[in-house]
Amino acid sequence: MLEYERQLQEAGAKYIAGIDEAGRGPLAGPVVVAGVIMPLDDNDIIVGVNDSKKLSAKKRDVLYDLILDKAIEVQVAIIDSETIDRDNILNATKSGMIQCINGFKKVDRVLIDAVALAAKVPTLSIIHGDALSYCIAAASIVAKVTRDRLMMEYSLQYPQYNFAKHKGYGTAEHIRLLKEHGPCPIHRRTFIGHFVEI
Repeated sequence: MLEYERQLQEAGAKYIAGIDEAGRGPLAGPVVVAGVIMPLDDNDIIVGVNDSKKLSAKKRDVLYDLILDKAIEVQVAIIDSETIDRDNILNATKSGMIQCINGFKKVDRVLIDAVALAAKVPTLSIIHGDALSYCIAAASIVAKVTRDRLMMEYSLQYPQYNFAKHKGYGTAEHIRLLKEHGPCPIHRRTFIGHFVEI
């Protein structure tokens, strides 16, 4: 998973960031973008870092703590449902990515999962990057754990939707509860029109 990072290092890059998001598809809640700059010496590599979707929640939690402990820098941007409705999900995601990049104190190159982006430093979009790049995989874990924890908090605020279980994704249960109770403030109005009148 270090092929892209090693190529950039050979080209002279020292601080290589990986960026990924969690939550582009759900009907409710924010999209969370994470950017991480990891140390890349062989003895610093965290074993088990992979695409967050391939890991259990328990494993993600363990790796999340290890990543935060070891990272050179971590940036997180949380883009709320109102912004997603106003700007559309792709533009909202890009805006979170720019926030992360601009937040880094030192960054030479940025690897991004599947989104082409113009930024203040050179970026490379990698399809399935969260499965091919160590830094993007680390970012995917930070984004996913951060978003899941936010949705657990929203579940306490809006218990009738059971966000803790489905995290806002369009499961059969979520759609049934959405039809039963109508939307709450964190539902994405541009996403739920197929299911309920707004």
